[in-house]
Amino acid sequence: MSLRRLARSPASCSLCRRTFSATASPPPPAPASPSYLAHNLLDEFSRPRASRDAARLRRLATHLTAPAAEYILMKLPSWRHALDFFRWAAEQPGFRHSCYSLNAMASLLPRHQHTHLDRIAADAIATRCLMTPGALGFLLRCLGAAGLTDTAVRVFDAARASFSCTPNSYTYNCLLDALAKAGRADDADARVREMVTKCGDGSVDKYTLTSLLRCYCNAGRPDDANDVFQRMSERGWVDEHVLTTLAVAFSKWGKVEGAVDLVRRMEALGMRLSEKTLNVLVHGFAKQGRIDKAMDMFAKMLSYGFVIDLAMYSVLIEGLCQDKDIGKAVKLFKEMKSSGVAPDVRLLKRMIEAFCREGDFATVDLFINDNAECLKSGGVVPLYNAVLEGLVNRGEVEAAYELLCSMVCGGHGVNDDATVGAHMLHIKEDAKPNSDSFNIVVCGLCKVKKLDMALALIKDMSGLGCKGKVLMFNDLIHELCNIDRLDEAYMMFNQMKDLGLIPSEFTYNSLFYGVCRRKDPNAALDLLREMRTNGHSPWIKNCTEMVQNLCFSGRITETLQFLDGMLQMGFLPDMVTYSAAINGMCQTGEMDNALGLFRDISCKYYHPDVVAHNILINGFLKSGKFDEAEKIMEDMLEKGLLPSVVTYNLMIDVWCKTGRIEKAIAHLNKMVDEEKQPTVVTYTSLIDGLCSAGRPDEAIKLWCKMREKVVELSDVTLTKLKEQRGTCLQASGDSRPVGVFTLEGVEGAIFVVQPGNQARYWIIPYDR
Repeated sequence: MSLRRLARSPASCSLCRRTFSATASPPPPAPASPSYLAHNLLDEFSRPRASRDAARLRRLATHLTAPAAEYILMKLPSWRHALDFFRWAAEQPGFRHSCYSLNAMASLLPRHQHTHLDRIAADAIATRCLMTPGALGFLLRCLGAAGLTDTAVRVFDAARASFSCTPNSYTYNCLLDALAKAGRADDADARVREMVTKCGDGSVDKYTLTSLLRCYCNAGRPDDANDVFQRMSERGWVDEHVLTTLAVAFSKWGKVEGAVDLVRRMEALGMRLSEKTLNVLVHGFAKQGRIDKAMDMFAKMLSYGFVIDLAMYSVLIEGLCQDKDIGKAVKLFKEMKSSGVAPDVRLLKRMIEAFCREGDFATVDLFINDNAECLKSGGVVPLYNAVLEGLVNRGEVEAAYELLCSMVCGGHGVNDDATVGAHMLHIKEDAKPNSDSFNIVVCGLCKVKKLDMALALIKDMSGLGCKGKVLMFNDLIHELCNIDRLDEAYMMFNQMKDLGLIPSEFTYNSLFYGVCRRKDPNAALDLLREMRTNGHSPWIKNCTEMVQNLCFSGRITETLQFLDGMLQMGFLPDMVTYSAAINGMCQTGEMDNALGLFRDISCKYYHPDVVAHNILINGFLKSGKFDEAEKIMEDMLEKGLLPSVVTYNLMIDVWCKTGRIEKAIAHLNKMVDEEKQPTVVTYTSLIDGLCSAGRPDEAIKLWCKMREKVVELSDVTLTKLKEQRGTCLQASGDSRPVGVFTLEGVEGAIFVVQPGNQARYWIIPYDR
């Protein structure tokens, strides 16, 4: 029996009975008598705080006792009045709450008042409130029910350590109950072991194992839960509550067959599932996609005479629609309506979505007309929006456009030759489209690049006073910028702001992309200023696009001004953007500017990576400035950067072009040592260098090595070899072919002779 009931029962009035006289005509109550005290304190604390008599309260406080406080708490009209009195009493000199008044207050607090209950428990620990094992257990249950598991554990340990309270099996079971609700399985295991040590093996009873079972279920530990269930079965402790707990857990874990078996077992034992249990099972089975089992549980609910609500019908109908069993869904929907349960907009939308997926728009029209009376005025619009979305998802965007135009015109104006579905619907006059309607169709039109139709809808939307959605404007602005219709994109941008819609970072960056495509750095910087004001950052890919476009157009000064302007606004371009700028300058031969920017960012912002060094090396190489290229390579090595294959290829090319073949070959060997696979570019540069240096025999050896590594020959490589055709590289003799090549329609063969240990090669063209 709860404390609330105990307080209102005759037995709970023993406090008053002990102090009241049994005579027929008692004398007038003295100020210290319990009846006088309770009557007056109840009177004071039933009033608003501002109207209480402070002097009177001070007099009454001197006679306050813990039993009186418990009685008064249970008699006050609400938990708020009780909490006010509880705190007032705790502040009175010489008064201390007992475990009973403490529990009385805990029992009155609603479960969602976590803060108040947690504070009461903390005060109990701070004041070292003496507790009996039973009172401690009651408080633990209150804390567990409110989800204050950690607080329950602290109170339990504090009572045992500081309050001279020796927990018994009941107290431990109450703590286990709190741990079970939170699924704290490891903690529960430890407390069970502790309980056995303190209270003996016999302390583990049905209530202990029930809490442990529930704990494992909540913790998602099916194997442990099954072990506990088997232990309970062996001792004959399995009851309806235990089976229900396990069946519900099985349904949540997706073990549908196991849950069904437990239900059958309950029925075989003559147990009847509760309405709540069946409700949970239906929802659990539906969530697992087992709509067949959910329908079986639904049938049991009907056979038990339980009232089925809209939520239950909805989960079943939606599950049938998801299973594409539209026929059963429609049948159940009709049964629902015949039972007096009216559908809501959400369920109607789910049904329409199912019809649209099947392309059954004729049924959609009848369905909307049959159920429109269930909705409030204008409530039919979300149903038409579901149709619009269904058409767009099926790729019938133009049909969605026609349907929306018909809604704009109040049911008139649909073209009978429209795409599938649109002409089959009879639009109700009150079905004026809303922002969602336009959002669905405009986004769909943007996907299929029908931008003029989308722009026309924006005008219709404004005429109806709809604001639209940020998403539709974003899609439209993005697509307009993609096809260089920047002026119209800006019109949409300004219209957004006029309608009170706040542009997002995507909106700004879509425009920024369009501006960058136009190579307009001034407009880009103006837009960046507005972005910065609104807390948005530019996307690096757009900054890189602007830099590349300006550089490739030879507008180096504007490139540098653009980068400087970004810095002044607090946007630091990343190394990718700076690398793009350096590359653009290198491509246009602006090597001094490229080197200046490279050194500037090295000093102020970043340590350029290998890619940036490669770009600069390549630029100097193409400009014929081989010494400068080599210096950048040396600087990179001094910085501790590891050269990439591209770096080696560039520098090998530099050294080959400057006649430093030995250095090039040394770096080829270094590449191999570093497990960087040489490419056709590597071999081509070396073969070119060797041939130019008059060392064709080494070029042919390298070519053979390249063939062994299955490196594809380039035209440049073959051109260099072609120049040596018909030349006797060394003394001839008996020979055998080691390779062939074809270049510009002329085939040639490489032959090798090997007298002794030295190979000799010829390159001989075939006769055609």
